[in-house]
Amino acid sequence: MNEKITLGQWLDVNSGRFCISVVADTQKYTETVPFAWPLLYVHDGLSMQAVGVTRVLVRNRKGGGYLVDPGGSFLGRAMRYLILIGIVLIMLPIILLSLYRLPFVHPVSTLMVKDLVTFSGYDRRWVSLDEVSPVLVHSVMMSEDARFCFHSGVDWDAMNSVVSDAMDGEQTRGASTITMQTAKNLFLWNSRSFIRKGLEMPLAFLSELILSKRRVMEIYLNIAEWGPGIYGIEAAAQHHFKVSASRLSPRQAAFLAVTLPNPIVRNPAKPGRGLQTLARLNERRARGAGAYIGCVK
Repeated sequence: MNEKITLGQWLDVNSGRFCISVVADTQKYTETVPFAWPLLYVHDGLSMQAVGVTRVLVRNRKGGGYLVDPGGSFLGRAMRYLILIGIVLIMLPIILLSLYRLPFVHPVSTLMVKDLVTFSGYDRRWVSLDEVSPVLVHSVMMSEDARFCFHSGVDWDAMNSVVSDAMDGEQTRGASTITMQTAKNLFLWNSRSFIRKGLEMPLAFLSELILSKRRVMEIYLNIAEWGPGIYGIEAAAQHHFKVSASRLSPRQAAFLAVTLPNPIVRNPAKPGRGLQTLARLNERRARGAGAYIGCVK
């Protein structure tokens, strides 16, 4: 039996190809659309020509059995909510990243939110990239992502190398770029998993579509963890070396940079022999980083 339905209504329909008949005030427009989901959302965009739409009817190719329940079944409601949640989860990063383009907006990380929710508290003092010692920026790039200026969020060469090592049964190293780490810190959880890594990549691409390289670096340096409850380079510099981020020496910058992979265990103010070796190597690399840092000058 034919049923009238209104715009903005969710329909439970059988999957297949359906004829969408849009009845307007003066004319009737019909178009056939592919549809593979068990739900269809009715809106006036189904026919770009339709104006003054009054009702929409859904039929299958044989002309019958097209409408089961106009959004009233449990499956229909569940699918509707799942799709709406999916749309919100997709749109939220886009909206937030668009806001993060503004220099006066100071993003927080998911770890910082967790510390607030659990009443742990944290220390973070936002500084602009111009207020950070250039040698710290160079040291972080050489430690975490030397190709930062040359990729679009994901370093596919490093990613392919990791995949090859994993398939050969060898121990793998991290392939996260600074942009991927920024996306993870802003939107995802901290524990390692393939699911998280899979989400990092599209978020990294999206971040670089919306934000400049300088802004990505600025956000990263202000939300990165440098110890329990210590976030951002200014709080880290003050906590570990009692100086501002603008006055860090090359050696101090190197210690802070090589601490990033494991800031809970590594202490830049009390480095062990291994950390000192990494810092000396990083300091040499940072001095010769001129060809790699053009996008953050």
